[in-house]
Amino acid sequence: MSDRSLLSDERASGAAEFALVLIPLLMMLFGIIDGGRWLWECNQAEKATQFGARVAVVTDVIPSGLKATFVGKTVGSVTLTQGDVIPAAALGTVTCSKPSGTLSCSCAACSGLTLTPLVTTGWDKIVARMQLIDPRISESNVVVEYRGSGLGYAGDPSGMDISPLVTVRVSQLTFQPITTFVFPSLSLSLPDFATTLTAEDLSGTADQKD
Repeated sequence: MSDRSLLSDERASGAAEFALVLIPLLMMLFGIIDGGRWLWECNQAEKATQFGARVAVVTDVIPSGLKATFVGKTVGSVTLTQGDVIPAAALGTVTCSKPSGTLSCSCAACSGLTLTPLVTTGWDKIVARMQLIDPRISESNVVVEYRGSGLGYAGDPSGMDISPLVTVRVSQLTFQPITTFVFPSLSLSLPDFATTLTAEDLSGTADQKD
């Protein structure tokens, strides 16, 4: 075959063109799949957080010291007496977490309240229920917060004085795209998720409806 014939030969040109568009086509396809997976995993984590908050408001409060009476506690210039409504400012934000295998609760604005002993069964119940929805969640991803709500009465004879707002948070989850065969080190952080509910019972190990 002459050089001129070789230059004008278009056989196999379709295969060459297909090879040029194959990688962009595959990346677009996998990108669409990863977009759906991203939304799925975000929804999964959000639902797990909602379930965790639901369990948290009907099981034993983790920092058991919150069950102490608020009679005699001074809030601003007011000292609470039997039957007084407990203002939201009476309780700062109590944060409970287990980042390195040891459960701890802290509060920078909870003067006069002793948080310990901690109820580990309450924590375990919350995390276990969340893991049923999203198995990727570990204890180090979970934070449970209690803060004043303006609900409850000092010296309540029928139960816990204060009825705090309970927030369950999930953070530091990652998303691994299937396109890692192109970008092996690619790992994306999912947003943080949080659900807040008003405490209901804060006693016992499970809600009868769960």
